[in-house]
Amino acid sequence: MSGTNVGLEKPAAPVTRVGLAIGLLVGSAFVMILNETIMSVALPVLIADLQISASTAQWLTSGFLLTMAVVIPVTGFLLQRFTPRQVFVASMTLFSLGTLIAGLAPGFEVLLTGRIVQAVGTAVMVPLLFTTVMTLVPAERRGSTMGTISIVIAVAPAVGPTISGLILSALDWRWMFWIVLPIALVALVAGASLLQVPVETRKVPLDVPSVLISAIAFSGLVYGLSAIGEAARGGAAVPPWIPIVIGAVAMVVFVARQRRLQRDDRALLDLRPFAHRSFVVSVVLVVLSMMALFGALILLPLYLQEVLGTDPFVTGLVVLPGGLVMGLLGPVVGRTYDRIGARPLVIPGAVVLSAALWLLTALVGGPLWTVVAAHVVLSAGIAVMLTPLMTDALSALPTTLYSHGSAIITTLQQVAGAAGTALFVTVMTLASASGGAIDAAGVRVAFLTAAVISLLAIGTSLLVAPRKAAVE
Repeated sequence: MSGTNVGLEKPAAPVTRVGLAIGLLVGSAFVMILNETIMSVALPVLIADLQISASTAQWLTSGFLLTMAVVIPVTGFLLQRFTPRQVFVASMTLFSLGTLIAGLAPGFEVLLTGRIVQAVGTAVMVPLLFTTVMTLVPAERRGSTMGTISIVIAVAPAVGPTISGLILSALDWRWMFWIVLPIALVALVAGASLLQVPVETRKVPLDVPSVLISAIAFSGLVYGLSAIGEAARGGAAVPPWIPIVIGAVAMVVFVARQRRLQRDDRALLDLRPFAHRSFVVSVVLVVLSMMALFGALILLPLYLQEVLGTDPFVTGLVVLPGGLVMGLLGPVVGRTYDRIGARPLVIPGAVVLSAALWLLTALVGGPLWTVVAAHVVLSAGIAVMLTPLMTDALSALPTTLYSHGSAIITTLQQVAGAAGTALFVTVMTLASASGGAIDAAGVRVAFLTAAVISLLAIGTSLLVAPRKAAVE
């Protein structure tokens, strides 16, 4: 191939090496994604210990998500230019370094620096995991493997607050990092010595202007959408429309530049996956599902703590069953997808998702156990949709676009999470019966809004192609 650098790592026994590579990547990604939400319960402790305001402390989560949004679009380039082992070692090294900095942090500034370094490493891991699966796993077994990956995507964010609550009930907040650090270092050593994936790398050029434009576009959109929720609660430092407009303009410029560069195969983030119908339909449904998931993850803790008065640890336990259900269903759904395809799973999943949101609308203000049960149903609906959609989206692409397709999906998940959080928090605040304070009336209207949006998911699910058409 002209202009390529063939970087083939040592071939290995297919089953053993594939299982080892996927297992190592799944375990590492679980620890990293767990780290995204582990800070949420710790914020009150950090506010008191570091003597900072709530709006300042929120940057420990917002800064992490913003960094992810900026770095993920670059992963399409990285996964073409470097081998999976090189990308993994760089990712885990940055994550371990960030964890060490955060554990040693004497104050807020150093702690935020550690979180940002962690986020740079985390951003690369999920696209690396997706791309490796699509490269190594035969088409007939991809569903079951992606089902295992759904454990990472679904369970890790759900158990983060629970683990954080357990640690904080007995230890200093720095132990959230000291406990993670040795696990990260073991994964780093194991990956450096054992991760062998046969791939072909290419010396693709890095378009620096595209990197800068994408940073402005994605960080502007994610920050602006997040700031809408903060503004609704009276905490935004900048009017949300300013970063949203800047991000939207930069996004238009970014898309135009990528379309021009991809003609010569030089795009930072190749947008040709959007030419594939199955990819587009699946991505739209993933975005709607993640909006519902992130909306529930933000609305339920607010409702439980501000309206029902539960403590953070109990709140973490309440949302845990839903995350565990998603994790348990993931492999089952994956194996079922391998047999029957996406459509017979996605349509019922969308109906269950919508039914759960309508149910939550009716149950707000009722007994706590009914809300937990509805959240479990919601999680089950998303679990039935997520694995088939992600597998279908990437399976629709040629091999050369796997890395870009996985980067697009992961980036849009971040944007969808920010958009869902912003929308539902804003609606909740505006619909509050107590002048903007969080109450049952506002939460009910927010869930009603999510339920209405879920009807779009049902309609879009009807566009998922039958298995035969999707394969063709």
